[in-house]
Amino acid sequence: MKLNYRVIIFIAAAIFGLALSAPTLVGLNGPKITLGLDLQGGLHMLLGVDTDEAIKSKIKSLASSIKYAAEDEDLIIDEFKVKEGKVLFELLDKDDMPKMDEILKKIEGIAVQKDGLKYSISLTPKEVESVKKYAITQAVDTIRNRLDQFGLAEPTVAKQGEDKILVEVPGIKTPEQEQRIRELIAKAAHLQLMAIDEDRAANVDSMTPSEASQYGDVILKGAQNPNRKYLVKEIPILDGSMLTDARVAFDQNNQPVINFTLNSQGAQIFGDFTGKNVGKRLAVVLDNRVYSAPVIRERIGGGSGQISGGFTVKEAHDVAIALRSGALLAPVFMEEKRSVGPSLGADSIKASMIALIAGFVAVVIFMVLYYGIAGAVADVALIVNLFLILAIMSLFGATLTLPGMAGIVLTVGMAVDANVIINERIRELLYEGKSVAKAIEQGYANAFSAILDANITTLIAAVVLYAYGTGPIKGFAITMSIGILASMLTAILGTHGIWQMIENRIDKNKLNLWFGIKGV
Repeated sequence: MKLNYRVIIFIAAAIFGLALSAPTLVGLNGPKITLGLDLQGGLHMLLGVDTDEAIKSKIKSLASSIKYAAEDEDLIIDEFKVKEGKVLFELLDKDDMPKMDEILKKIEGIAVQKDGLKYSISLTPKEVESVKKYAITQAVDTIRNRLDQFGLAEPTVAKQGEDKILVEVPGIKTPEQEQRIRELIAKAAHLQLMAIDEDRAANVDSMTPSEASQYGDVILKGAQNPNRKYLVKEIPILDGSMLTDARVAFDQNNQPVINFTLNSQGAQIFGDFTGKNVGKRLAVVLDNRVYSAPVIRERIGGGSGQISGGFTVKEAHDVAIALRSGALLAPVFMEEKRSVGPSLGADSIKASMIALIAGFVAVVIFMVLYYGIAGAVADVALIVNLFLILAIMSLFGATLTLPGMAGIVLTVGMAVDANVIINERIRELLYEGKSVAKAIEQGYANAFSAILDANITTLIAAVVLYAYGTGPIKGFAITMSIGILASMLTAILGTHGIWQMIENRIDKNKLNLWFGIKGV
């Protein structure tokens, strides 16, 4: 017996598979496979999206951009406000019209109406539909990012129908966990920096919302004290779309705060505004609640700020996650919720394990009875293949779902299929009178192209399933893909190396024992 590079690679693969499968199989420390919603239970939600709010946010953002561009060009504007889905304002100098028209020409998706010096700007119908569609797509991406940053294993977040979002979060077992996840998903995380209306702020307690709107203002409540009201300009200075990062920190009193950073455009707007408004107050608003309204002491450059508001560490962490992952352009609301109990998962695991063990044992027995020692060699490769599947899934932290377990069961049959083809080719050559060594070499050579073609076509199908399927289908595609690639290593390279190592010991008079054939 002599070792060869094929056997060495096969042994290394077996050790790799055993080492990384151990944490999952026997509970050792290390990377493990996580179970999907259908196996370990969890939270299933169907969310709706209020796309009309996305249109309102778009209009406000549009108004902020126009106002900043106008101020940057020193254009004098009067009665600037947002009303009934339109941005309304009037120029005081007709000589400013060409500059304003040039500013508006650069903004896509808007319809501009002019009556003398009065402007009315709205979104085009095409832009409205585009904003609504983008709000749903952005909500899917944002919720997925939040759950990923929260550290949850393989949540499923996918668009369902035209305006619904399916969310499945495995491993949620307590009401407290469920509530925290729901709050994290639903949090708008809409950060705005808004100017306090200093001229009328003293009358805020006696002012109605309709009176405030006449001056282009809105009344917002304080985050720590809901009884305290703030009168702020309706059009924000800038919003969270210009935010690039948010991290939890601690102030001088060791209280958790959130430090945020703005992009270059946001930093410029922030710096320009604070430079022009020294001595006035700036409200830091998150989800329409004022967390702080500090007096501007000097121009603030660098594009960074802080949100403080009596957070707990957990609340600050969740808010920072929501801010980093992006604000929801449109609020989401619960349409359907149900908890999937672990009993279903236990039954599914039990049934799947029975299927896997039964299929595995049946294949092992058949291979030994039909191919003799050649069948036993194929069975060794099959065992290593299973360990490799578990090891690779553990290494990448993949989630195992019920369809994924079905993929493993299917892989058992597919993995041994390569050795069936190889053994049949070897048999044919032995019947033709070839020597054992030549029959083995030519058998592998003749079988390789057929095995490669079959595996490539199956792998292509698995890739398509993964690309276009949802969570459970992706799980099936992943396990099947890993199984196919592992079988190429174990069933072709590994068994070939084993035969090369022991071919000198094969007795040509006992080919029935070695390959399950008679009369040669």
